[in-house]
Amino acid sequence: MVYYAENSTQKDSWATDTDINVIRQGLLDLFCQLAYQEGDFILSSGARSTYYINGKQVTLHPQGALAIGRLLFHMLPPNTQAVAGLTLGADPIVSAVSLVSALENRPIPALIVRKEAKGHGTKAYIEGPTLPPGSEAIVLEDVVTTGQSAMKAVTRLRDAGYTVNKVISLIDREQGGAEYYKSVNLQFEAVFSITDIQERYKQISD
Repeated sequence: MVYYAENSTQKDSWATDTDINVIRQGLLDLFCQLAYQEGDFILSSGARSTYYINGKQVTLHPQGALAIGRLLFHMLPPNTQAVAGLTLGADPIVSAVSLVSALENRPIPALIVRKEAKGHGTKAYIEGPTLPPGSEAIVLEDVVTTGQSAMKAVTRLRDAGYTVNKVISLIDREQGGAEYYKSVNLQFEAVFSITDIQERYKQISD
């Protein structure tokens, strides 16, 4: 499915619906239509897979970004003081949630964690507003497989003085990530499991 801005119609209003279940279903369909592919793929870990999820097809989509911001905002613990994630996959996610938080009159800053320290200026690993030591940050991710990617963000944030106790992902591939987070005493929650995606994909494709 190819998205053309000029073809946006009233049907795209699902992302602004007041019913969170309507938003969730619309987002699930968008992942199935734009991000999920079946075939023979090599993952970043080097492992082979019969499917691939390109989350950026949804996180950078206008309705997708709005829906993600609204859904994840409602999943945040009440004591959340920042949302953060590892660049590049988490960049549009944390931005969407932060923007929605401002619209909801509960502004939550977004932090972007670099994979390598900036090579100039402050040489920082973390971009975004400087918050008080101990501030509660929630790490956001697009797709969790083994859990190692988001864990890099958790480590950098803790090294910088933030408190991090939870990871929230849009999709859990159910390949060990949840178990890994449990083993390191991190709470974990996902909007969709890969089972959700594959079952809906089959319904739409049939």
